[in-house]
Amino acid sequence: MKHILLSLLLVTSITMIAEPQLGKASIEDIVNAMTIEEKVELIVGSAGSADNQNATIGGSAKLIPGAAGSTNSISRFGIPEIVLADGPAGLRIDATREGSNSTYYCTHFPIETLLASSWDIQLVESVGKAMGNEVKEYGVDVLLAPATNIHRNPLNGRNFEYYSEDPLLSGKICAAMIRGVQSNGVGTSLKHFAFNNQESNRTGNDARMSERTAREIYLKPFEIAVKESQPWTIMTSYNKLNGTYTSERADLLKTVLRDEWGFKGLVMTDWYGGRHPELQMNAGNDLLMPGTVKQKDVILNAIRKGTISLRAIDENVTRILGLIVRTPRFLNYKYSDAPDLQSHAAVTRSSATEGMILLKNDNNSLPLDRKLKKVAVFGRTSYDFMAGGTGSGDVNHKYVVSLTEGLANAGFVVDKKLEKEYLKYLSIEKPKLPKFDWWHPRVLVQEKTVSTEEIAKLAKTQDVAIITIGRTSGEFIDRSIEGDFNLSEREINMIKDVSNIFHSKGKKVVVILNISGVIETQSWKDLPDAILLAWMPGQEGGNSVADILIGKENPSGKLPMTFPCSYNDIPSSADFPDCKDITEEMILNSLNLREMEVTETNIKNFDYTEYSEGIMVGYRYYGTNKVKVSYPFGFGLSYTRFDISDYAVNVVDGKINISLKVRNAGEIAGKEVVQVYVTAPGKTMVKPIKELKSFAKTNLLQPGQAQTINMTINVNELATYDEQRISWVVEAGNYQINLGTSSETICATKSITIANEIIAEKTHGLLK
Repeated sequence: MKHILLSLLLVTSITMIAEPQLGKASIEDIVNAMTIEEKVELIVGSAGSADNQNATIGGSAKLIPGAAGSTNSISRFGIPEIVLADGPAGLRIDATREGSNSTYYCTHFPIETLLASSWDIQLVESVGKAMGNEVKEYGVDVLLAPATNIHRNPLNGRNFEYYSEDPLLSGKICAAMIRGVQSNGVGTSLKHFAFNNQESNRTGNDARMSERTAREIYLKPFEIAVKESQPWTIMTSYNKLNGTYTSERADLLKTVLRDEWGFKGLVMTDWYGGRHPELQMNAGNDLLMPGTVKQKDVILNAIRKGTISLRAIDENVTRILGLIVRTPRFLNYKYSDAPDLQSHAAVTRSSATEGMILLKNDNNSLPLDRKLKKVAVFGRTSYDFMAGGTGSGDVNHKYVVSLTEGLANAGFVVDKKLEKEYLKYLSIEKPKLPKFDWWHPRVLVQEKTVSTEEIAKLAKTQDVAIITIGRTSGEFIDRSIEGDFNLSEREINMIKDVSNIFHSKGKKVVVILNISGVIETQSWKDLPDAILLAWMPGQEGGNSVADILIGKENPSGKLPMTFPCSYNDIPSSADFPDCKDITEEMILNSLNLREMEVTETNIKNFDYTEYSEGIMVGYRYYGTNKVKVSYPFGFGLSYTRFDISDYAVNVVDGKINISLKVRNAGEIAGKEVVQVYVTAPGKTMVKPIKELKSFAKTNLLQPGQAQTINMTINVNELATYDEQRISWVVEAGNYQINLGTSSETICATKSITIANEIIAEKTHGLLK
């Protein structure tokens, strides 16, 4: 009997040892040894035990509370689960945990739009590096960020999570963020791939566009990011493209992403994204997150029926394992749960100032004279400053520095009576607001009304007035035109009354825009003396704004999108949801994805959206059609001035080499952003009057100091997508190489000639 038991133990031991182990055996050997059920377990995320089909943001992962989700472990092959967490402005996990007295706060960095406004690739990479350090030290393996969808329309609820209306700027800044985060040995998930440009009915909306529009505008930032940074993962979007969900399109996920662009990583869904798991598997969407029981059942049945090929399953599993072996958790990294939050707060404070944009500064009203100590601060948001938007782009931060706190830290004396009135008003009105789950857009109280009599009293005693206008947004619903894009009547009256009364006393008025996206400015911008676009600058926001106001930092941000004169001027205004037309019934139906059952409707700009403006997005449209704007793309003022000289352009070996000299001709140290726009011949296809093709930001230049800037544009980057020849084509003819400091401020122009047409790249006919 003893010999039999010994033999059984020996056989068991040999069997256990015989199992290939991840990291020791090849991934191919692991895949070959796995059962079908184990492969499906790996393909479907760990929430597969909870069959919830609502397109919500993920719940808590068991390893790291508050993380968005995790994969499943398979212990017999040594495959651990890995953790994925939001988001674009910093890691989003729970700040407190049951049974623990420790805290797990994360740094709230500036929103992506502000970082794009810096036009500074090195800066963004440094922010990504700090962000990625928190990801690693808190035990997370993949950050579900960054996002790089195009600002097609300013009402998109998630524009604050995105970079720009321009694909080149979006792609370059996004690639820098990915490199920064991944330098820590953690992954990113580039999202939302692709065409996720509205929140209304995001899980069912069909984005309808031409292939040229898709490739030149909406795919281009992803292409740049993939080629320049190779994110570990890519997240597919919720929406459809020309009738088919993006996560179910092999032409998008295999042909374009892998074959044409050379993407090497893993593709995952957005949380509960798509409808048909068998189509997603065959399309090359490797991982379904966060996972449902139904998805497992569907995939197993499809394998048995032969509608999912085993080859597709094995390819998907191979890529999932390829991701896992790179992660800190697989490599047994001993994370500390103690990143250096203090140093990261300094990063967010300084980086925020780099992306703030001085829109107006009459008579050098800013920086404020340090003799002007007493400040009357108006606007609800001055006292309830917003670090960022809501939803997966939010961060569980420890604090947010309000504007009034930032001013006090900078040595200003905020009028206490007015402050007390605002704080009392907020304490009364905020509890009256409707209660929403954390992922919905935050609702702000109406602006407080301050009587003209009270403003007049303040104008006598205070040295300067500061007004903050606040806007926020988030997931599931887009912004509205009235009272959001357009200022409310109370806000307009506040700006008018404060400006008129303070000006009557010879005192300055400054407006701060603490906003998530573009608002209308044309009707009121003449009233104040200065306007500072602070965006949502992260947890140190009040300090960052004060640093600009006192001249500790010189604003150098430039607009990454256009501020139009009115909403009707926007090229997509007729082809974007108007929230007043969206009923609660429509919203509930769009979210009713349980059991994959949705009542089919065909409502314009809700169930489908026509991209009828084509490639004429943002400044491409305004410039080409000579439409007046309030503030142009690329615009931003400084406390100093710059001279640009020695502009030279030459073409050598298929490269356009550009050089110029930038000199600080003012009296304050500062930075300038130079932008290169190209005007193409446009003989065979309609083209914009100009397109951004390169940009660079100077170092901090002291007064009188100069810097030589060199930029290179590959001639192939001048190509336009020709749908008839399914190729990127550089047409022959004369090209204008325009050097500017905004899309409307061109300093110098040089011409080059392309003698013969160039087929830059042959592609595949797609996106039908």
